[in-house]
Amino acid sequence: MSTQEHYQTATEDKISTLRKIIYGFGAFVNNLLGAAIGTMTIVLNLGLGMNPALVGLLGALPRLVDAFTDPLMGYISDHTRSKWGRRRPYIFWGAIVAGITFALLWQLPRGQSEEFYFWFFLIGSIIFYLAYTIFATPWVALGYELTPDYHERTSIMAVQNFMGQFAWLFAPWFLLFMQNESLFSDMIEGASWLAVIIGLFTIIVGILPAIFLTERFTPIATSKTIIDPNAPPIKPRSLSYAVTDFFKGFLITLKFKPFLSLCGATFLVFNGFMMVSAFQSYVIIYYVFGGDQALGAEYVGWAGTVSFISTSCAIFIVTKLSSWLGKRNAFFITIAISIFGYALKWVCFTPENPMLVIIPPIFFSFGLGGLFTLMGSMVADVCDLDELETGERREGMFGSIYWWVVKLGLAAAMAAGGFLLHATGFDVALGGAQSADTLFYMRLADVLVPVLCSVVAIWMVATYPITEKMAHDTRSKLEGRRGKMAAEVNDLDENTDGVTPA
Repeated sequence: MSTQEHYQTATEDKISTLRKIIYGFGAFVNNLLGAAIGTMTIVLNLGLGMNPALVGLLGALPRLVDAFTDPLMGYISDHTRSKWGRRRPYIFWGAIVAGITFALLWQLPRGQSEEFYFWFFLIGSIIFYLAYTIFATPWVALGYELTPDYHERTSIMAVQNFMGQFAWLFAPWFLLFMQNESLFSDMIEGASWLAVIIGLFTIIVGILPAIFLTERFTPIATSKTIIDPNAPPIKPRSLSYAVTDFFKGFLITLKFKPFLSLCGATFLVFNGFMMVSAFQSYVIIYYVFGGDQALGAEYVGWAGTVSFISTSCAIFIVTKLSSWLGKRNAFFITIAISIFGYALKWVCFTPENPMLVIIPPIFFSFGLGGLFTLMGSMVADVCDLDELETGERREGMFGSIYWWVVKLGLAAAMAAGGFLLHATGFDVALGGAQSADTLFYMRLADVLVPVLCSVVAIWMVATYPITEKMAHDTRSKLEGRRGKMAAEVNDLDENTDGVTPA
């Protein structure tokens, strides 16, 4: 690995810090919803006594719906024609509906059967994730098109990833908040109030990118094509044409090998990290602290705080590494550091010295810090290469499939965590009296799964072909064919709902 020759970022390609922060608010909401539903499902087991395997299924089954609705929302966003743009209307209304449905999801009725809770939460989760998709898919696509510059894309993703990490700062403390006896009668009541707080926050903060950001590829009033302002107006299309066009674009996206490498690596790395947040809590509570839920929850929170600090530092480190060594090599380095951190858990998660639990997150957090700083930037480069080959822009489709993979990783972690926990022989009724074999297998899964996932992820990204020079050449060919994207407006006071291609 060596330093590379770089292309200078043009002034018109730069995005102001304020706009990056506003886009980052969307990342905060996006991560908060994902982290909250992953963290709070422990209430179904510890609060309602549900089988952990069933709890795992509740995390996984809604992903089957997302497998269709996410790409569909991406297609709808890509082909929307409105004076407000392709993305912003959905971001605005999606944030509002997602906030409301999340709050309602956790208003769990008392004294019901396990079967009732399973179906109540499953149906409610599907409705919530539909609203979540309406918000998140256009928000992701908006980030891919904010700038055409190779390095500025990484800078945007670094800021939004940093903003998004605040969700992981708060999420580890949710368990402690929900079981606070001075505030709530039990964990179930705590979850209901926490959900209301998160829902209101989602509404207030989630709408900001829709209000204050503009789009580079925005349909003009005469409904001409997005790419070419001199093209004839778009004719109305039949439902059969739209269905055929959707599946055609879906298959083209799935067959694009550079994109598949990024999706596979993301699934593995994120799945490994979520195994930490979903499974690690049990290891800390029942192995390190012998079943003391209150004390264990406190240390889970401290480990999460250290993870936030470490991930925030990793974001800026990986941004520098990307500019020096390229995005792919930066990914290799950060994932290798995270593997070291996962391995440290075997030594540092010990009842003899509980404070050591804060050491592994210093290292394994580099995986998440590098992942969402680099991958978003690399997917944006993929969108350009796809346009060069097909003549169409599919940020919504690429973003929807990519983030479906992220959510699939979350679901897989929750499902695997539930089934693995059940397979180890864990019994919540035993409290701190879990068998030695159970504790051993819990620890082994907590370390081994994320390490193996990360190793395979490195192998998958090794064949990713887009370098800085290739990205620059792709952009030059595109601009020679259809002109430049409209420059971003840096003055937030200037409202430009109808930005047209330059």
